[in-house]
Amino acid sequence: MAEHHFHLQADWPGGRNSEGYIESGNLQTKISIPPEMDGPGIGTNPDEMLLGAAATCYIITLGAMIERASLPLKSMSLESEGIVDVTNSVFTYKKIIHRPTVNLQVTADSNDHEKLAKLVQKAEKSCMISRALKGNVEITLEENLN
Repeated sequence: MAEHHFHLQADWPGGRNSEGYIESGNLQTKISIPPEMDGPGIGTNPDEMLLGAAATCYIITLGAMIERASLPLKSMSLESEGIVDVTNSVFTYKKIIHRPTVNLQVTADSNDHEKLAKLVQKAEKSCMISRALKGNVEITLEENLN
């Protein structure tokens, strides 16, 4: 069994509306509460970072699956949306919607398109971030496949 360890250093001066800093490998950024939650909106925030983790895990997993399946990929992009519910002053990350757009080369046949449709679904279930969020955050797909 292999284990991979990731480390993050966070500096926070204190107080709700302060500005902090995080560093983890190639990730180096300021952090604060987003303006949507009455914060200063400096740098990134946990809501964006969770969405970013889910989105990058999904698109990288999908890209690897498409490559392994030898599908004739032309282009691939992703838009993702995170929805945070606030009920009785309790913030809950409710849902993530991934909207992948995947275009195959004109040489792709119907079998390639069928495989692609299956892989788009499988990638979401296979991504380790999706698996970590399962049961806590709903993740849905709204794919655009050509």
